[in-house]
Amino acid sequence: MHRTYENEDIAVFWDSEKCFHAKRCVGSSPKTFDPGRRPWIDPGQADTAEIWQAVSKCPSGALTCVYKHEIKVEFDSDGNRSVALLGEDMIGECDYQEKEDGWEIYHTGVDPEYEGRGIAKRLVFRVVEEAERQKKKVIPVCSYAAKILKAKE
Repeated sequence: MHRTYENEDIAVFWDSEKCFHAKRCVGSSPKTFDPGRRPWIDPGQADTAEIWQAVSKCPSGALTCVYKHEIKVEFDSDGNRSVALLGEDMIGECDYQEKEDGWEIYHTGVDPEYEGRGIAKRLVFRVVEEAERQKKKVIPVCSYAAKILKAKE
C-alpha cells in the first residue's frame, strides 16, 4: 500500500510493503507518527523540520518526503489521471487507462522547469492511492511509474 500525507510544506510518502516497523519515526516525532491513530501519519502535528528529520531516520526507505513548492496534486477521475497544479496552471500529469485487469499507468510527465522536485512521485502515488481505494490493480507501463513502484514487487 502506498500513501501520501501532506501539510502546507511537504508531502510524506509511506510504502507499507517496505516498512519493517523500526519505530524510529515514532521516536523522532511522536505527534506526527502515532500507530494508534488513523491515519497514523499526520504531518499537521509537528513542524516541517521535525518531520523531515524523523523521515530521514527511516532505515527501510518506507518513508520519504519532498517539499511541495506550493504545487497541488489532484485526482481527476473524469480524465483518468492525476494532475499537478501551480495556481491554475497544469505543470504535470500521470495518465492511466482502465483495462480488464486494472489501471494501466502509461504516462507520467512534469514540465521540464519543475523536474527534480518530487512532483512526478506525488502524481504516481495519487493514482495508486485512488486505485487501492477502488480495489483496482495498478499496472505501471510508464517507465517512471514502473521505477517508483518496482520496490513494491
